[in-house]
Amino acid sequence: MVGVVPPAGARAPVRAVRREPRHWGLAASCGRRYRGRPMNTTETDPRSLGEADFRHEALFYEGDEGFVAGIAPFVRDGVERDEAVLVVVNASKIDMLRAELPGVSDRVMFADMAQVGRNPARIIPAWRDFLDRNAVDGLAVRGVGEPIWATRTPAELVESQRHEALLNVAFAGSGTWRLLCPYDTSELPQAVLDEAARSHAFLADDRGERPSADFHAEQMPLSHLTDELPEPPRVLEALVVDGLQLGRMRVLVAARAQQFGMEQQQTDDLMLAASEVAANSVVHGGGTAEFRLWRDAQSLVCEIRDSGHIDDALAGRERPATDRLGGRGLWLANQLCDLVQIRSFPSGGVVRLHMSFSEI
Repeated sequence: MVGVVPPAGARAPVRAVRREPRHWGLAASCGRRYRGRPMNTTETDPRSLGEADFRHEALFYEGDEGFVAGIAPFVRDGVERDEAVLVVVNASKIDMLRAELPGVSDRVMFADMAQVGRNPARIIPAWRDFLDRNAVDGLAVRGVGEPIWATRTPAELVESQRHEALLNVAFAGSGTWRLLCPYDTSELPQAVLDEAARSHAFLADDRGERPSADFHAEQMPLSHLTDELPEPPRVLEALVVDGLQLGRMRVLVAARAQQFGMEQQQTDDLMLAASEVAANSVVHGGGTAEFRLWRDAQSLVCEIRDSGHIDDALAGRERPATDRLGGRGLWLANQLCDLVQIRSFPSGGVVRLHMSFSEI
């Protein structure tokens, strides 16, 4: 995958032929598989790994110095244990860690979160690929992932927080591995830090580590599916879609995308995503779907509503099995769009597809 820097000695990643935001799997281009030793769980807090389980931790740090001081020892410890280590943060922080860890960083995999996690729904599949390639035969691995930063848009922030909560669902019982998620207290509001305490079982700062008293895993699976979505200021297009109106909907999407100067590849991707989701609604959501389109400051947004209900908290975030006939629409939408919001209310399901007007 473009943006992944493999450790020294690994083969060069295969370059993607399409635009940056499409990410079909992070570790697929990380080269060789790491062969570390299994972690000795007696060396850590018994609650941390329990039955060889996933440990999800939030690190509260202040500024660049605090980031390096908190993350560098975690990375160094993993390398010394001969574990596979993947760090997914922004490019400037990758440079800081490389400078802090000479002789160590060449045994670490790095990827730019601005590429991998532009759409937060792509991050869980990326970690899944990393585990599939490295956490084999009971071997321990660890990662660092920072999906939340101060310049995230409000919609991106909500979906990034949802991602953090869903990590606990996606990787429960997945094996012995640790994921440390940094939060910059000098830039992020208190409400974001409070939400981090709810979505992470363990918290760390310059005073040490502790279990999070606010973490409640049993409330995670479906709670974020019912979060309200703000109404758009002005709807530009609205259409009731059935099997005969899918073509008309695609025309409307293309015309508005071209009106606002969207690149052809982006236009094609948004048309395809909207068509896949709407077709799925027509087939499985009651025979028709309600389509709306508008723009905000950053994106062109397509919304599809139907009378169906979504009861899978990880819908669109897990790669469909190759022998499965259906279930690919939401996955495909997440690969094509810069942001996808999925909700399920008593009145039915809602999917919003965001395509940004410009690249990062």
